[in-house]
Parts: sequence; structure tokens; C-alpha cells
Amino acid sequence: MTDSPTPADPQLASYRKSIDNIDAALIHMLAERFRITQAVGAYKAEKRLPPADPGREAAQIERLRQLASEADLDPEFSEKFIRFVIDEVIRHHNQARQI
Repeated sequence: MTDSPTPADPQLASYRKSIDNIDAALIHMLAERFRITQAVGAYKAEKRLPPADPGREAAQIERLRQLASEADLDPEFSEKFIRFVIDEVIRHHNQARQI
């Protein structure tokens, strides 16, 4: 993938640089989150705990919807995003059980 040329508009370039920095931070935060949840998955497999915890998931979704609302972010979007992340974590936990 090639970088798009920097726009001639300095304000647009500044906005895009900020967006790029935020995107990079998001990727690093997600990577750290998944490192921790992989450790949780290994622990759950060792202790023979179920890969999913519907009560915790529901509480997290509700908490994040509230945070999103307070941050002027669409709670529906935040729920879709965290649901995607949770589903991926559960998939990893199921894989850990099969090792």
C-alpha cells in the first residue's frame, strides 16, 4: 500500500496527521489488549473455565455504551465495535482450549 500524497491544504494535512497518529495508537492498544486476552484464554483453558462469560460481556457492553454516550460517540457503534472484539477474543479462547 502506498501513501497518498500530502494534500496542498495544510489544514487538511494537519487533520490527517492527527488521524494517522490516533489510528496508530488504536492498533497498539488493540495489540496490547489481545496479548492480555490471550493470557486469559490460556488461563481459562488450564482451569477448564468456559471461553465466554455472557454476564461479563453484557456488563462491559453496557459500561462502554455509557462511556460512548458521555464522549458523544454513538453507543450503537461502540457496541458493534466491542462486540467484534469480544467475538474475536472468544474465538481465540476456543482455540486455546483445543491446544
